[in-house]
Amino acid sequence: MAIRPRDNASDNFLPMTDPRNFHRPIRSFVKREGRLTVGQRRALDAGLPLFGLPPGAAPVDPVQLFGRAAPVHLEIGFGNGAALAAMAAAHPENNYLGVEVHSPGVGALLQRVMAEALSNARVATTDVTEVLVRLPPGALARVYIFFPDPWPKKRHHKRRLVQPDFVQALARVLQPGGLLCLATDWEDYARHMLEVLSDAPEFDNTVGAAVYAARPTARPLTRFETRGLRLGHAVRDLCFQRRG
Repeated sequence: MAIRPRDNASDNFLPMTDPRNFHRPIRSFVKREGRLTVGQRRALDAGLPLFGLPPGAAPVDPVQLFGRAAPVHLEIGFGNGAALAAMAAAHPENNYLGVEVHSPGVGALLQRVMAEALSNARVATTDVTEVLVRLPPGALARVYIFFPDPWPKKRHHKRRLVQPDFVQALARVLQPGGLLCLATDWEDYARHMLEVLSDAPEFDNTVGAAVYAARPTARPLTRFETRGLRLGHAVRDLCFQRRG
């Protein structure tokens, strides 16, 4: 039986109709805002109106969002945007949508987008689950999840981003033959992701059952990964293809 929380002020149980009785969805992130530099703040103010995903819950048309029809690649949790900016610069034939909730990282990416005139890059500053439901089926050619928070404590494993329900949501927006590419330097999380994706009926491992992929040459080497390698962390890559 569900236990109703108490009202701290009165120490009485809250009525079942009180909205505080309903649990919020489990988040895969904790939003700890760092300090914005002056440049990052200016980039957010100037860049979001031009390169940001329109706020709200309305469906998103990728052609309207980018102003052209081209394969759309999505990076989830882009950090400071180094990998996304590098891919967008190296592959102007693709469109790149990045999702990140931390303002300093969004500001850093927008600085590069405007400085390098990366017209094929767009950003979303909300929970990725809210972005996925706005995209039409088969909208994406590729999804990247590089070094997501491993939530190492066992009691926090439920917060890990890569879970069966989330993988199913990705399958809806990935076109047949589209790729889901992941990387982590946390061995336990690598095993978890390999297990979840291997069990997903919508995906096939591109390198064989229960096997990690070689590091793709197309994946930029970021400062975060370099630091992990220096600390002796083994980096695991995974690459799964959407069935169709």
